[in-house]
Amino acid sequence: MSTAIFGLILIAAAFHATWNAIVKAGSNKFLTTVLVTASAAVLAALLLPFFPIPHRASWPYILASTGIQILYFGMVAKIYRVADMGLSYPLMRGTAPLIVAVLGTFLLHETLELNAWLGIITISIGILSMIFATSQTGRKGIGLALLNAVLIAGYTLVDGHGIRLSGSPISYILWSFVLSGLIFFMFALKMQYHQMGNYFRHNWHFGLIGGIGSFFSYGLALWAMTLAPVAIVAALRETSILFATLISIFILKEQVNVIRIVSSCIILIGALILRAA
Repeated sequence: MSTAIFGLILIAAAFHATWNAIVKAGSNKFLTTVLVTASAAVLAALLLPFFPIPHRASWPYILASTGIQILYFGMVAKIYRVADMGLSYPLMRGTAPLIVAVLGTFLLHETLELNAWLGIITISIGILSMIFATSQTGRKGIGLALLNAVLIAGYTLVDGHGIRLSGSPISYILWSFVLSGLIFFMFALKMQYHQMGNYFRHNWHFGLIGGIGSFFSYGLALWAMTLAPVAIVAALRETSILFATLISIFILKEQVNVIRIVSSCIILIGALILRAA
């Protein structure tokens, strides 16, 4: 993996942690998530006219990914209502790489070398060890976070294959954002229509920042998947947990103990192993 690709994935990781922190900090997690996804959809829609329509073979993947991501965004909002970002974010993002690696080997026929597997496993161990740093009373949302990890692995695998059939990776990314943002917004109209206007007027700027972060985060990651194995990109992107840990400590003021910090260091070691893969 080149230094340029490695650096871009780290930037994507920082963007991802940022938009999740915005959702966590919002007084209405669901509507903040709607703001983020809608902003990303508008940004993508503005760019659509400049790129070709994705090849027909990729559309089943675009539609499947859209469905999975709508469920994912809904779960993110629900999880952040009941759990700290410092716990739930690592579980969501950290369990996914092993799922992607195992399923990617069988479904996408990718062959990973031993050091790549070592990096993936190291990152996952570091994240999962965070569970032991949390008391029983602070473990709300663990089950939901693990379920969301399955959704993350699902859309990662779908997109990792579909984008290669699209003929235009950028176009694939843009349509994915437009469809998921539009449908999620329509769903929100039915759920919390009477609250949307006032909430959006007072929080639109947070949604815009989060939308930019979401757009560039997944856009950079999907583009990297066209140049490197899906499992490696997915695992390296989970270094967003390092950024999320810093945000949870210094901005959200959540309690983070020594074990959780050590776990973050293990994740960094795994990322360095992947860098050498």
